[in-house]
Amino acid sequence: MFEFPQDQPSDTSDTHRMTRRAVLLGGSVAALGLFVARRAFMREATVEAKDKPHGAPGHVTIVNFSDDGVSQGKQTVDKVVKSDAEWREQLGANSFNITRRAGTEMPFTGVTWKEHGKGIYRCICCDTALFSSKTKFESGTGWPSFWEPLARENVSSVEDGSLGMDRTEVRCARCDGHLGHVFDDGPQPTGLRYCMNSASMKFVKATA
Repeated sequence: MFEFPQDQPSDTSDTHRMTRRAVLLGGSVAALGLFVARRAFMREATVEAKDKPHGAPGHVTIVNFSDDGVSQGKQTVDKVVKSDAEWREQLGANSFNITRRAGTEMPFTGVTWKEHGKGIYRCICCDTALFSSKTKFESGTGWPSFWEPLARENVSSVEDGSLGMDRTEVRCARCDGHLGHVFDDGPQPTGLRYCMNSASMKFVKATA
């Protein structure tokens, strides 16, 4: 046991309370500081994620087409890589969600599912020529459907196991934008059905 000197007050409760209060206050301030710092870090990380370009820079060879669907030959071009913020500003919420987040528009709602004019369909993200009205057909699904792309080089395919199904996702070869899926229940001569989202493409009417 410790023994206090006679000239030292034996009652130290006030001192203990003040010390304990100071410790608690210091701990609260430290915790608040950590919370503020963490929130600031999370905001910076979110901003960085939105501003960080997605995709791998590089080159890809595609086939250029006029708006009349006439081939202009192959060309090696840069891959289109942008940040989420840039894509959102360019595309708007709906096309961004579909092309950059692999969303799907509701059937019978797209602007081109019942388009019957002559022309071609270009990627909404990078303007790459994708499909021609010559290969478009009525699939009854409510989405624009084609039995063949304008050029195989202009689209890429990726195995998609989402939603508990085995499907083949179709993307734009230049910007990796999600277009839709391809199935093997289409008409001849290919037997394929490229089931696309209207919001992933823009229709360009032929001039001739």
